[in-house]
Amino acid sequence: MRLTERIARIGLFEGLPREQLDELSRIVVEQRFKRGQSLFAEGAKATGIYGIVSGKVKIYKMSLDGKEQILHIFGEGEFFGEVPVFAGGSYPAHAEALEDSRFLFFPRAEFVALIQKEPSLAMNMLAILSLRLRRFTHLIEDLSLKEVPGRLAAYFLYMSDRNGQSEQLELDITKGQLASLLGTIPETLSRILGRMSQQELIRVDGRRIELLNRQGLESLAAGEKLE
Repeated sequence: MRLTERIARIGLFEGLPREQLDELSRIVVEQRFKRGQSLFAEGAKATGIYGIVSGKVKIYKMSLDGKEQILHIFGEGEFFGEVPVFAGGSYPAHAEALEDSRFLFFPRAEFVALIQKEPSLAMNMLAILSLRLRRFTHLIEDLSLKEVPGRLAAYFLYMSDRNGQSEQLELDITKGQLASLLGTIPETLSRILGRMSQQELIRVDGRRIELLNRQGLESLAAGEKLE
């Protein structure tokens, strides 16, 4: 696959004309990271934007007592590190490869210079970033206002919508990582999965999740209590 085609598959650059993709290809650096390898640490100077060609990355913070809180998990076609690149300063969290991964890295100085040269590039990215902000707003609402069952139901519905409203899901992260993402512990997550299965909201088979009652999950995500 041509480099410009790989760039076009990154969400931040979807729909860009060929000329701008060519410009981006002149500044991009291809990188590889092994599973468990750190891309950057919280507080490190923001040097550029990462687009994921293959693999997965977790973005997380560490509490003072050493507890890990996963903020986001990004996969193929997604991007991260853009906020401090635009605003200047440092990365606000840690980033670590969850599996062997390939990236397209866009250095900050060259990227900002390109945006100044091509204002339409900035307009495209503003639209994409606005959608991401809306998604993160919902995530913050889920974590702060909903009980864990509601957060889990919302996560399953989000995964389903992302896959064309498929009722058949496959977790691409461990249950421990999912628990951290939802702000709970694995034991609590397992109990809730069991209760949701008993109420025939879902069926669990290892990492496979089948949504049996979408309406019930929507009610749970909206704040209804799990019996």
